[in-house]
Amino acid sequence: MKEGVHPRYFNNCKVFHNGQVVMTVGATVPELHVEVWSGSHPFFTGKHTFVDAAGRVEKFQRKYAGDYFSKSKKA
Repeated sequence: MKEGVHPRYFNNCKVFHNGQVVMTVGATVPELHVEVWSGSHPFFTGKHTFVDAAGRVEKFQRKYAGDYFSKSKKA
């Protein structure tokens, strides 16, 4: 390898998720802090969580509640 061209490589880079080491990999940094990894992602775990952003579901339900769809629209 040519000297001074390549970045420093860490064979035991620790990957942290929620403050816990979840795996070690090779990388150019000594530590990686991730928000999502395969052990916490719903696609891989099969646990789906429902996230309501600022009451949008309730707003939709109020808007289209009752006989909204049975009303005929006049042109």
